[in-house]
Amino acid sequence: MPRPALRLAVEIDGEGAHPSAWRRAAHAPGDLLSPRRLARVAAVAENAGFTLVTLDDSILPPDSGDGTGPVGRIGAVERAAFVAASTSVLGVAPVLATTYAEPFHVSSQLASLDHVSAGRAGWVVGVEEDPRAARAWGRPEVDGADALAREAHDGLRVVRDLWDSWEDDAVIRSVATSRYLDRSRLHAIDFAGETYSVKGPSIVPRPPQGRPVVLARRGVVPAGLTDVALVGGTTAAEVGAAAGAAGAPLAFAEIEVALDTPRETAGERIADLERSAPWGAHPDRLRYAGPAAGLVALLAELAAHVDGVRLHPLVLDEDLAVLSRLVLPELFVRRIAARPLPGTTLRASLGLPRPLSRFTTDGAAALVPEETR
Repeated sequence: MPRPALRLAVEIDGEGAHPSAWRRAAHAPGDLLSPRRLARVAAVAENAGFTLVTLDDSILPPDSGDGTGPVGRIGAVERAAFVAASTSVLGVAPVLATTYAEPFHVSSQLASLDHVSAGRAGWVVGVEEDPRAARAWGRPEVDGADALAREAHDGLRVVRDLWDSWEDDAVIRSVATSRYLDRSRLHAIDFAGETYSVKGPSIVPRPPQGRPVVLARRGVVPAGLTDVALVGGTTAAEVGAAAGAAGAPLAFAEIEVALDTPRETAGERIADLERSAPWGAHPDRLRYAGPAAGLVALLAELAAHVDGVRLHPLVLDEDLAVLSRLVLPELFVRRIAARPLPGTTLRASLGLPRPLSRFTTDGAAALVPEETR
């Protein structure tokens, strides 16, 4: 049985995947953080047919370390809310880490984003590994792979349980009985971990999707708690192997792309940027540089192994235009990839079921294994 068509995501944080991408941006440097520029990029992505955009984030500035690049950004959740309000079909997934942030606040932010977007919210689970992040939060450092994994796991469990803490029909709005809520359908999650505890329930009603779509790099959190595993490798074969071992319902390949433009080849564009800063290899991403036709061929090959891709353009203003004109249309014509349908949630666009609250009191409720709740 053939696999469903690919779903396409693109990272739109900053100016692009290269640390010096800002040097080739098609706008004035001061427009980087403007709402006009963000709305324009989101509109291009939506009109091109992308299912999802992601927005990177950290409590630390996105400085390359040498002082030559942008050193500020607007919070990903705030930008995601703006994108959600200025689009109608596009899924929006900010990066949020629970390493130091309160999971209760993360849960409320993402549930609110899902309400604002009418069910188009996702969450890229992040991890803050830099010790400077602990100092910025005023928290003790979470040190070591085991401690980071514990915080990521506990944070994700708490966020999911808080989304579930309101059953779908908890809000009744009965004028006749003067009742707004059925309190029996609100639940304290009673979580107690090694470093914090959360009573609950959430202050935000259950999101339209039940739970916003959770994306995470393979190995960051247990596969049973995620909807989309972000996988990578240095070759298409490695990406396919990683996708097969991911264990999540869906697997998206992480790909950095540098495309030929009408005026320059990808190699010439990379060489121009390399004069300012190196484009270091990312261990968890496949990299493609060349003509649009070659990227189409690569994605056609990957379509046999993954459910989607997340693209990281070299320079957003340049590569997104080539993707929109030459890559995505060919993918759609050849039915390698599919556009999202208007009026659908992000879960529906990805072919994911809407989960029941694990606290549901209905007799017909499904019994969900502990690690998938």
